[in-house]
Amino acid sequence: MKTKSWLFPFLLLLAAILYAALSNVQLPGDGFATFGADTVRAEVLKIIEEGKVDLGGNVQTYQIARVNILEGEYAGIPMEIDYGKRQIRSDDYLMSEGDQVMVSISKTPDNVVNAYFVDYVRTTPILWLAAIFAIAIVFISRWKGVRAILSMAFSLFMIISYIIPQILIGKDPLQVSIIGSIILLAVTLYLTYGWNLKTHAAVISMILVLLLTGALSALFVVFAKLNGSGDENVMFLMQLMETPINLRGLLLGGMIIGALGVLDDLVTTQASAVFELQHANPALGFRGLYNSAMRIGQDHVAATVNTLVLAYAGASLPMLLMFSLGRGDYGYLINFSFIAEEIVRTLVGSLGLIAAVPLTTTIAIFLAQRTESLEKWEQVLGPEGSGHSHNH
Repeated sequence: MKTKSWLFPFLLLLAAILYAALSNVQLPGDGFATFGADTVRAEVLKIIEEGKVDLGGNVQTYQIARVNILEGEYAGIPMEIDYGKRQIRSDDYLMSEGDQVMVSISKTPDNVVNAYFVDYVRTTPILWLAAIFAIAIVFISRWKGVRAILSMAFSLFMIISYIIPQILIGKDPLQVSIIGSIILLAVTLYLTYGWNLKTHAAVISMILVLLLTGALSALFVVFAKLNGSGDENVMFLMQLMETPINLRGLLLGGMIIGALGVLDDLVTTQASAVFELQHANPALGFRGLYNSAMRIGQDHVAATVNTLVLAYAGASLPMLLMFSLGRGDYGYLINFSFIAEEIVRTLVGSLGLIAAVPLTTTIAIFLAQRTESLEKWEQVLGPEGSGHSHNH
C-alpha cells in the first residue's frame, strides 16, 4: 500500500514535466546581448600593477592583471584587465594569482579586443554550500529530505522551463503564473509529503488561496493605479523585447509566485495540525477541532506575516536608507509606484496567508473526520497521512 501511495506523486511529476516540455516554446530572438552573454571565465596569471586611485573623492585600491581566457572564441589568449580603476567598488577583496574571474570581452570597430573585469567566479563555494545543504536535509529528514530536494529542483524547472518562456512569448503573465504555481505546488507537496488525505487537504486549500490571492491582487493593482512599471528592470525589458509584455499581468504574476514559498509551509503545517489533533482526540467535534486548530494557525500566521514583511523590508533596505538620508517623508514615499507595488505585494500576499488558515482548517477537518468512511477509497486517495493509517 505504501509503495502504491508513492506511485501517484511520481506519475504527477512525470505528467507535469511532460506538460512543461510540450508547452516549451522558441523564445523570441531579438538579437540583443543578454546579461552575461558576452562574459567568459578567465584565470589570473599575474598582478602587473597595484596602487591607489581617487574616484570622485573615494580613494580605493586598483589592480591591473594579466589573465588567461579559459573559454569561448579567445580561449588560451592572455589579456589584461583592470579592477577598480574606473568604477567605485569595495576594498574587501583583491585579485590574487590563480583566482578565477568573469571577464567581458568586446571588439571595437577597428578590431581592437578589450577585456573588462565583471566579477569573481563563485561556482565552487556555491556548489559546496549546495552539497552541505543536501547532505544536511537528507541526514535530518531521510527520504522526505530526498523528496524535498526533488521538489526544489522541480520548482526551478517549472519557473525556468514553463513560466518564464510563456511570459516572454506574450502570454498573460497572471494566467501563466497561476497555472504554473498550481502545478508547481501540487507536485512539490505530493512529492514531499506523499499521496494522502493530509496532502490532499493542503493542495485543495492552496489552489483556492492562489485563486483568491490572484483576485485580490488584480483588484488592488487596478484600485491603486499600478501598472507594473515601478521596477527599472521592467522598463529595461520593455526596450529589449519585440513581443509586448503585459506589465500589469507581470506584476500580478510576481505577487502570486512571491507568496508560494510561505503558502506551502502554512497549508501543510495547518493540515498536519488538524490531522494530529483529530488523531489525538477523535471525540472532538467539528467546532472543538476547528477552535483548537485555529489557535495553532493564528500563532503561525502572525509569525509568517511578520516574516513576509521583514523579507520585503530587507530586500528594500538600501532604498529605504537612501530615502532616510534625504530626510524624506515616509507618508509621501508610499505614493511612488515602486514602493506602492511592494506594499500591495506584501499586504495582498499576507491576506492570502490569513485566508489560508480557516480554509485549510475547514477542508482538513472535513477529510480528517471522514477517514473511516474514506477507507474504501484508500487505493485511490491514499492513507490518512504519513505515519498514520485507518486502523481504529
